Amino acid sequence: MKNILIIFCGGTFSMKIDKETGGAVPHYHGDELLKLIPGINEIANISMYEFGMYPGPHMTPELMMELSKKVKEFINRDDVDGIVITHGTDTLEETAYLLDLTIKTYKPIVVIGAMKTSSEPDWDGPKNLTDAIHIINNKNSENLGVLVCLNGEINAASEVTKTHTEDIETFHSLDFGALGFVDRDVVFFNRAPRKLEAIETNEINSNVHLIKVYAGMDEKYFIYAADQGIDGLVIEAMGVGNVPPKAFEGIKYVVSKNIPVVLVSRCPAGETLDIYGYPGAGKWLKKAGVIFTDYLNGQKARIKLMLCLGLTKDIKRLRELIEE
Repeated sequence: MKNILIIFCGGTFSMKIDKETGGAVPHYHGDELLKLIPGINEIANISMYEFGMYPGPHMTPELMMELSKKVKEFINRDDVDGIVITHGTDTLEETAYLLDLTIKTYKPIVVIGAMKTSSEPDWDGPKNLTDAIHIINNKNSENLGVLVCLNGEINAASEVTKTHTEDIETFHSLDFGALGFVDRDVVFFNRAPRKLEAIETNEINSNVHLIKVYAGMDEKYFIYAADQGIDGLVIEAMGVGNVPPKAFEGIKYVVSKNIPVVLVSRCPAGETLDIYGYPGAGKWLKKAGVIFTDYLNGQKARIKLMLCLGLTKDIKRLRELIEE
């Protein structure tokens, strides 16, 4: 049997309904959760490490980077064949993507969560955990980067996003589809991730903001952000990458302050392109110095920019790192 380490970070998987508030709160530690999953020690040699009991919204970029360093430490050990990470689903895709960018290993790393608490009859955490163990046990799971698995669906950390607030079938790769699935403990892979990237840094600059564009938007939020001393800005633009004319004036102001501006689309799927030429459109944004992404959403583009700023503040180099 393989030696698999489970790193517990909290999330809904660790929660139960609190009698006083009537709401779900972190309750179970990692060792307590393992005792609630019968037969888990029959499919792998399990060890555990408790990173924390964080609800998803309590995870910060700094904590994600701390987790990355801890995972690197464990994954390089000869007695660890793979790692499962339990995490709150609200920020799961951001943490998984950060790990994917900063950890390069052939060994499988699988991030899971839960949409139901232990107080609910359809608690999905235990199955997601055992599915992840089966993935690591599968020989085809190597050299795929960081994987995300919930509800039996296997996705690449670089491609997946949370699509529904409550449904257990919430994590999907909208542009390219799932890598594979787990069915009755059997793992099936249909493809590899579209691409694997590496940003070799141990530093992260979290002074990066995210602004979503809307109809009739003017320049004031962009000017305010720039004057507050931000180190980077991600913009969720309309369509393939267009903004209202007044918003464009604000973006130009940010660029004039030598602050890197990264553009994504507010659409849930698709890439950004400079194909329109009217005022505020992609052609003008590209000419102004805005950095375009391909298929990243806003939260992932922010993770990537924060990591890139851990390497350099040179705009030309940042453009190379992000656009390439």
